[in-house]
Amino acid sequence: MLALAIIDDLGAIIIIAVFYTAELSPIALILAGIGVAGLVALNSSGVSHRETYMLVGVGIWVYVVESGIHATLAGVIVGVAMPPNAADGSSPAHDLEDTLHPWVAFGVLPIFAFANVGLVLTDIGLSNLLQPVQLGIGFGLFIGKLGMIGSIWAATGVGLATLHEGTDWRHIYGVAVLTGTGFTMSLFMGPLAFPTEAYDVDIRLAVLLGSVISAICGYLVLRRASSTPHQI
Repeated sequence: MLALAIIDDLGAIIIIAVFYTAELSPIALILAGIGVAGLVALNSSGVSHRETYMLVGVGIWVYVVESGIHATLAGVIVGVAMPPNAADGSSPAHDLEDTLHPWVAFGVLPIFAFANVGLVLTDIGLSNLLQPVQLGIGFGLFIGKLGMIGSIWAATGVGLATLHEGTDWRHIYGVAVLTGTGFTMSLFMGPLAFPTEAYDVDIRLAVLLGSVISAICGYLVLRRASSTPHQI
């Protein structure tokens, strides 16, 4: 599920970079590309000091911002370039992840949530939930993620992957439903897709409802799948 969540977010970031970039600065893009080449050289040379990667990453972030592409892409590039295992047995990428985790989990995400999900529910009725925007976002979160089942089925069908021992399609279905809790990236992309201020409440409400329904249904499916005997 973690792998699916990461790949899903990467896909969302690429979509933002490709479809929601108004103007591009070629010079800034070239300078950012030089920074990326520097990260590749550091990785190829076996450099394991995470501070070195972060320093280059700051420069890439600045040039990506100036280029017009969304800056989240810079973070992805630095994360991919940082080596998971060093020659001395350490893991720069994992160590950085452990260091950042409490700050992100207890600081960045709560602040992001409070800043983006403020809703006044007093004037919201059933009719507000049945508008095209709400239905599109809600069904996109709850039903759209089921496409993961199709991809996994295709991968196993052609022999590119196999289900883990003790796992069957009930577990895959439950995980697919659970990944519909697309909270952060959905709130991030919503205003980009619907820049009109009139849609702000609609986007937040649809994301919250779609995420809650996905979380509850995914939990129930996985709980039932784990409590019944595995069928070969």
